[in-house]
Order: sequence, then C-alpha cells, then structure tokens
Amino acid sequence: MPRLDALKGMVEQTPEDSRVRFMLAMEYSNSHRFAEAKQEFDELINRDPNYVSAYFMAGRACESAGDIAGARGYLELGIETARQIGDRHAESEMQTALETLT
Repeated sequence: MPRLDALKGMVEQTPEDSRVRFMLAMEYSNSHRFAEAKQEFDELINRDPNYVSAYFMAGRACESAGDIAGARGYLELGIETARQIGDRHAESEMQTALETLT
C-alpha cells in the first residue's frame, strides 16, 4: 500500500492540511478499512468543522460498514454545517443521501 503510506506520511508532516487528511480518509475507505477512515474523518471534522465533504464521505463509510445510525448522524451534522456556510449543493447532496439510507 504505497499510496496509503505516502498519504500517512503527508498527514504526519502537515496535520493541519485538511485536503491531505481527506485523501487519507478516502484511501482507507476505498480499501474497506472503515474504522480507520472514520477516525480520520473525525479528526478532519474536529480540526476543520466546515469541511462538509468529510461529513458526506464519513456517512458513506459508515453506510458501507453497515452502521446506518452512524451514517445518519454524519449526514445530519453535514446538512446543518452546509446550511450554516451556505453550501446548497452539499446540503442537497447529503439530504438525498439521508433520504435513501436503508
């Protein structure tokens, strides 16, 4: 997993870089390592609460792991955050995802 190792190294070097942390979380998620993905999404949200893509993708990771309640929680927080910052596209996308959760 050279890409994963490279991304972990980049996060260690610049932990405040939201984009790099998002990329690491996505790499974990794409590798079906959902617990690690969730941990990175949580850290990203903690450091940069207006990074609305993190809520959406954390919700997707939870959904993929079978944690529907967790997915719902991330999406609801993400919708509220998107409203607060005026990101109507993200709000709409997460609302649709929330409505389609099974």
